[in-house]
Amino acid sequence: MKIVIVLVAVVALALAAPLDDSKNAQILKYENDNIGVDGYKFAFETSDGQSRQEQAELKKLADDVEALVVRGSYSFTADDGQVYTVNYIADENGFQPEAAHLPKA
Repeated sequence: MKIVIVLVAVVALALAAPLDDSKNAQILKYENDNIGVDGYKFAFETSDGQSRQEQAELKKLADDVEALVVRGSYSFTADDGQVYTVNYIADENGFQPEAAHLPKA
């Protein structure tokens, strides 16, 4: 009888463990538009709840100085089951993320 109780407890623990779907994730959406040296644009979504979109364009900073300005966002489902989204800009001022769960600068 003790073996049956232990076996049931082990099975219950195994069933209660969270599953990591990222290893088996499928790509649901994929877009890629490489517009050459002037910028790019892409987006994807996966079956495990991750998504990302990003676009960049060339910005003239001075007569002979150009840089890519990148804007985008990514989302993921954390271990607590909540979906987190980060929006960002990366330009001559550096990487600037914004999200409800990030501390304010």
